[in-house]
Amino acid sequence: MKVTGFSVRRPHFIAGAAFAAAGLIASWIPLALAEGLDASPPQLGEDGLAGYREFLEGGHHRAFAIAPGGAWAWVSDMPDPEVAESEAIRTCSGFTDQRCMIYAADDQVVLDTDAWAASWGPYLEPGAAAAQPVGTARTMRFPNLLVTDPDGAPTKLSDLQGNIVFLHFWGTWCAPCQVEFPELQRLYESLKTYNRIEFVLVQSREDIERSRRWADRRGITMPLFDSGTRGPADHAFRIADGTSIEDRFLAPLFPATYVLDGHGVIIFSHFGPLRGWSEYALFMRHAAENMPR
Repeated sequence: MKVTGFSVRRPHFIAGAAFAAAGLIASWIPLALAEGLDASPPQLGEDGLAGYREFLEGGHHRAFAIAPGGAWAWVSDMPDPEVAESEAIRTCSGFTDQRCMIYAADDQVVLDTDAWAASWGPYLEPGAAAAQPVGTARTMRFPNLLVTDPDGAPTKLSDLQGNIVFLHFWGTWCAPCQVEFPELQRLYESLKTYNRIEFVLVQSREDIERSRRWADRRGITMPLFDSGTRGPADHAFRIADGTSIEDRFLAPLFPATYVLDGHGVIIFSHFGPLRGWSEYALFMRHAAENMPR
C-alpha cells in the first residue's frame, strides 16, 4: 500500500520524501482538455505534477484526489476501488480545508466537472452565516475591514454583502505579488461585467499612490482599494468598529487571497502566489449564481 500527498499551505513529509514549499506556484490545464490520464489535473504545482506522474505508474486500485488551491494526494495498492477513493480523499483532506475530489481512479479520469465547479460550497444560508464567528478560516466571517475605494469613498466590507468578494492583500515590495498580477488581471477581465462579483485589492506597508503608480505603468485596471497604510513600518489595517488589526493576522504570507460569499463568509483562501488564476473564474461564477439570498 502506498499513500502520498502534499499541502499547498506548508511543506509535508511522508513516505520518506520531502515536498518543498517551492511547489506553491500552480500549473494547470483546462478541464476541457482532460481527455485522458496524460492530461494534467488542474491547479497542481510542480510537486503535484510529479506526484501525478508517480500515480500513473502506481499499482492496481489507485486513486488521485485534488482540491481547489492545489492540495493533492494519491494512494495505490488498495484492497478495492472504493477503499482507494476514500483513502485518497481522506489523505487529501488532511492538507486542506477545501473539499477534495477524485480526479483519477486506476486508468481513468473520473472528475465530475460540475461538482468541481461547486466545490467551494455548500454555501451558508443567511441565518447560518450570521451566526458564524469572525476569523480567517473557511466558513468564518471575515473581519469587517474599513478601506477607501478607488473613488475616495470610505467602504466597509459589509457594504459589499450580496456579492462574491475577491479580497487580495499585496504590495509592490512583494516580488511574488508582482509576478502574479497579470494572472489576476486576466481573472478580473473575465469577470468584471459579471453580476455580484467584486474585486477588492488592498495594499500593505506602502502608500496607495505608490501602489497605483506601479499598477498604472503596467496597464493594471483592477480596483485598488486603499488600506490606509503609509509605509514599510505601518503594519495595521483598520476595522469598521474603529479598532485595527495586524496585517500578518490576515496575511501570514504575501500575497494573500480570500473569497467571501455574499454574507462575508470565507469560502476560499490561499496564502502565497498562484499561477492560472483564470481557472478560478468557474468557482466564482458558481458561487455568484448559487449563493443563498
